[in-house]
Amino acid sequence: MKEQKYREAILDTITQIMQSDPAVYLMGQGVTDLGSIYGTTLGLEEKFGSNKVMDMPFSENGIMGVAIGSALAGMRPILCFYRVDFFLRALDQLINNGAKWNYISAGQMKVPLVVRLIIGRGWGQGAQHSQSLHSLLAHIPGLKVVMPATASDAKGLLWSAVRDNNPVIFIEHHWLYETYGPIPDKADPIPIGQAKVFKEGNDVTLVACSYMTLEAIEAARLLEKESISVEVIDIRSIRPFDKETLIKSVRRTGRVLLVDCDWKTCGFASEIIAILTEEAFNHLKVPPVRVAYPDRNNPTSWALANHYYPTAKVIKLEVLRMLRLSSKAEHMLEELLDYRSDGPLDVPDPSLLGPF
Repeated sequence: MKEQKYREAILDTITQIMQSDPAVYLMGQGVTDLGSIYGTTLGLEEKFGSNKVMDMPFSENGIMGVAIGSALAGMRPILCFYRVDFFLRALDQLINNGAKWNYISAGQMKVPLVVRLIIGRGWGQGAQHSQSLHSLLAHIPGLKVVMPATASDAKGLLWSAVRDNNPVIFIEHHWLYETYGPIPDKADPIPIGQAKVFKEGNDVTLVACSYMTLEAIEAARLLEKESISVEVIDIRSIRPFDKETLIKSVRRTGRVLLVDCDWKTCGFASEIIAILTEEAFNHLKVPPVRVAYPDRNNPTSWALANHYYPTAKVIKLEVLRMLRLSSKAEHMLEELLDYRSDGPLDVPDPSLLGPF
């Protein structure tokens, strides 16, 4: 085992994959720039050449078509977009072609394509550069959607994504790039569609994905100081979705809170609640709770953003309310309001860097 940052794990994994499989190549916007997509493509052009690592123009639907066509021809492209917001222009090719070829050809045509998308808030990026949209993508049959929260999971899920014969949307929150944790020396693919129990508990189940998993872990730590036992589950893959692990947990705790880095209405948290209502309703002691973005566009001003994005403190507040600990909840609300008014919160909490 060794410790690596999230961005280093992605870079190492891409390097190992390209060394082991000549069909894999890297393309996208900014893959050869100095920033190297937050360091995740650093030095790859020099190592593999411009025929295998290709910067692409701002023609999102066009380059998606190139990636899909090459996948159909036997290549295994990894296509990168700096932001999920830019990628929206490529939805026609992805949804109407990439997601459907395997089905309409009765399994004869395969599209082994990985699409790397970056999400996350910060630096006043506002409504057009801070979206997540994973629920939109998970809605489409034929697409798989993964959102690793740790360096080790990023490594294992990226291996599985490249080996998959259908399009996999690989979503990275840019606040995760500097987080770190133990990484196995040997590549160990993680099956797509398998959740991870980060921490076991008995009183309430917290379910999260991507960066919000770290906020859920911090919330569990805060709640343990109140003698509340919390189970934390990282979804990791939102399509396919591991409902068995979640149902097993809820049957034991009887309470569940869903944490999602996206809007509440029609979000992935709503899908989980629907599944629990259908398959574990009799085990629920109280109604499930969603902690997600308000149904408004992401604000630019930090004074508004501080009240828009949920944190560990918000999760703790909702758990206290769920457990009907009214006085503690009121005290937590006052603490939360002071925290939100103290200054900009557009950078990650340093305590959430690791190790994970």
